[in-house]
Amino acid sequence: MKVKVGKTDLLIERGDLTELEVDAIVNAANSHLWMGAGVASAIKRKGGVIIEEEAVRQGPVEVGEAVITTAGNLPATHVIHAAAMGQDLKTDANKIAQATRSSLAIANKHKLSSIAFPALGTGVGGFPPAQAAEAMLGAVLSHIEGGNTSLRKIVFVLYQEEAWKAFTDTLNRLRGGK
Repeated sequence: MKVKVGKTDLLIERGDLTELEVDAIVNAANSHLWMGAGVASAIKRKGGVIIEEEAVRQGPVEVGEAVITTAGNLPATHVIHAAAMGQDLKTDANKIAQATRSSLAIANKHKLSSIAFPALGTGVGGFPPAQAAEAMLGAVLSHIEGGNTSLRKIVFVLYQEEAWKAFTDTLNRLRGGK
């Protein structure tokens, strides 16, 4: 699914986040920035341990904050580590929305033009995909509609069918079927 919002293309795709050629992919991180399971583990496995080493040197951070590192051997240029949960691996809509906003702010600060997100909090965090979609898409649409973004392409790359459907349905509803 692809929609144009202002000057930004917003896409929802099924696939593997670690294979995207974008300026940055977002890691669903914990506040200590350790990359042990889920999306983080896949990023570290394909991109190399250097990504985790760079991230951990910048942490720990508060839940909702984000940091940026290089992307090691990944096709992306950077990894933005969005702390959507603490060490208890629990999250909620507010934490997910704040981690999304922090990721977008870092992308703007570094003048990135493309970014790819997973469904934050829905794997290890166990958060329902439909609620994550609501929090993340709300934050992204608000950011784009604010008009002051360097991002021209924002992709949600979802590994599981349930998450893809939740994000597609939510975007359709939020955009009024546009």
